[in-house]
Amino acid sequence: MCKVSIIVPVYNVENYLRQALDSLKEQTLSDIEVILVNDGSTDGSPVILEEYACADSRFRVIDQPNGGYGKAMNTGISAAAGEYIGILEPDDYVDAHMYEDLYELAEKNDLDFVKSDFCRFKTSEDGTLETEYVSLDSEKTGYGKVFCPAEDPEVFRYKMNTWTGIYRRRWMEEFQIRHNETPGAAFQDNGFYFQTFAYAGRGMIIDKAYYMNRRDNPNSSVKNRGKVYAMNIEYDFLRDMLMRDREVWERFKYFYWWVKYHSYFFTYERIDDKYKKEFMHRMSREYSWAMTKGELSREAFTDLEWKKLQSMIRSAGGFEMALKSAKVFALVKPYVPEWAKRMVFRVLSLRN
Repeated sequence: MCKVSIIVPVYNVENYLRQALDSLKEQTLSDIEVILVNDGSTDGSPVILEEYACADSRFRVIDQPNGGYGKAMNTGISAAAGEYIGILEPDDYVDAHMYEDLYELAEKNDLDFVKSDFCRFKTSEDGTLETEYVSLDSEKTGYGKVFCPAEDPEVFRYKMNTWTGIYRRRWMEEFQIRHNETPGAAFQDNGFYFQTFAYAGRGMIIDKAYYMNRRDNPNSSVKNRGKVYAMNIEYDFLRDMLMRDREVWERFKYFYWWVKYHSYFFTYERIDDKYKKEFMHRMSREYSWAMTKGELSREAFTDLEWKKLQSMIRSAGGFEMALKSAKVFALVKPYVPEWAKRMVFRVLSLRN
């Protein structure tokens, strides 16, 4: 058994793959295994994977027909033998000290998982690396403390991601924590993220960024406008997972709808304009149903979020019109007289 198994799900990323794998070769924690799941790649990725596997016995390739991100991740999890499991997206890379530092913290504090801050990055046209530091805790009060989400569900407000941490494998097996495998879906890390928080007894976050998250890959799922209802499918899957244990569902249902709220608005901004209206109407129907079932809690939302939610439930069409008007107003605001700004603000406030 090694200390950390790192899973890399790979599909057609030959342009970025070497940087990702080099960052794993350079890890100061030598007792690792790297499970490279080739999910039916049709570019040069398989050749690169075999090259690294031949050069370093810690790297292992698993080939499978294309089944999507969730299936690739679950294949890697099932094959892992480490005490802990890490995740590296194949177009990202990590600091050389990441897995040694996280493993030491996990062992010292007997953690089910530990996660770190991260950096988003992209390369500008002149070749300059542009980075943005992202804090998991915007309040910066939760770092370095052991928490139990069942006792403090406010930790669900930490920035969502799955790849900046490591997870105890024995614990994952106990609670059957896995990714959704719906073919062609996206954002299948959302459900995995929520499960890890829902079932964790001991978690921790730290205020150091080891993980570099790429934002200039044109094939990234966050840039795929066509997968309109992928997020809806993901949260239906998550709901079914949580309801396997009614006590778990009752404990976390309010934060399920809060996290889902933010994921849905992220989706609304991402999808093509021609789908926005129908998506907003579906979102309205889902939250109207949740309201009638008593699954929404005012305390889970900020004042502004709750106001937006109520407006959307009352009239999805009117709410979407208000969002569009607000965007247009933001563009022309510098050129609008003060009296006109006050009038527009009043109209938008009434609509919302």
